[in-house]
Amino acid sequence: MKTVPLALWTRRTIYFVFAALPLLFLPACNQNNSGSTSARPRVALIMKSLANEFFLTMADGAKKHQAAHSADYDLIVNGIKNETDLAEQVGLVEQMVAQQVNVIVIAPADSKALVPVLKRAQAAGVRLVNIDNKLDADALKEAGLTVPFVGPDNREGARRVAEVVAKKLPAGAKVAIIEGIPTAFNGQQRRAGFEDAIKSAGLTLVGVQSGQWEIDKANNVATAMLSEHPDLQALLCGNDSMALGAVAAVQAAGRTGKVLVVGYDGIPAIRPMVADGRMTASADQHADQLAVFGIEAALKILKGEAPPADQTTVVDLVTK
Repeated sequence: MKTVPLALWTRRTIYFVFAALPLLFLPACNQNNSGSTSARPRVALIMKSLANEFFLTMADGAKKHQAAHSADYDLIVNGIKNETDLAEQVGLVEQMVAQQVNVIVIAPADSKALVPVLKRAQAAGVRLVNIDNKLDADALKEAGLTVPFVGPDNREGARRVAEVVAKKLPAGAKVAIIEGIPTAFNGQQRRAGFEDAIKSAGLTLVGVQSGQWEIDKANNVATAMLSEHPDLQALLCGNDSMALGAVAAVQAAGRTGKVLVVGYDGIPAIRPMVADGRMTASADQHADQLAVFGIEAALKILKGEAPPADQTTVVDLVTK
């Protein structure tokens, strides 16, 4: 029997104490207790960081959908405090299984680490739908788990974003990538998309570092990159939160307009920055619809329809 480190048990214990409070950060729509007698199916939406505007927008979209279909299902909305709280997201899955939800729609913080607990959830009779960040194919195969994915083609979206920058720079211009969590599939794909465009345009990639999807961490990374490479001409960021940190670093270095910044997600906070040139581009994944697509797939499964094939959702460029 595998021994769980004491530190992990401590984190989970603390988490469950707080999780028992009435949704500290984000109230759920029509949330039922595990003893509910409602005949409606219960859908749990488990997201990543609630500090990221992208996931707040995703949650709002899910709530509106549930409000318009309140006779069809109940919704429980959950999220973790930051992108690296893997143990807390595992705990959320376990909590939803204990509450006997019918289906979990999840945007996993890590493409591999969530597979074992999702396997246990499936064994307990909970249906699963994967959104936003795709679960690792090899990890799923090893676990004998099949989970339909609903989300964007991150590589293609990132390539299109980076091409906007490439058109503004001469061949050989120095650029750097601030990637998300390296073990997250969407982070890997966005980095690959950036690299595709960089290679095609003949730009020079001088560095790749992780900003862990976070504003402050990306700000520190961008500050160091700008110092190390005084002739750097662009920072390609794997999400808009990291782009916000990069924009602040560029401004602090007095290099606004000289170093182009792009992101990914299309959150409202970056729109004014794209308009005034502090950011060059982003990719709009339509966060308000992404969870809705996952929920609709889940409802089809609960009605007895065959699990849907992977569904690729739309990504649009955000430019001035």
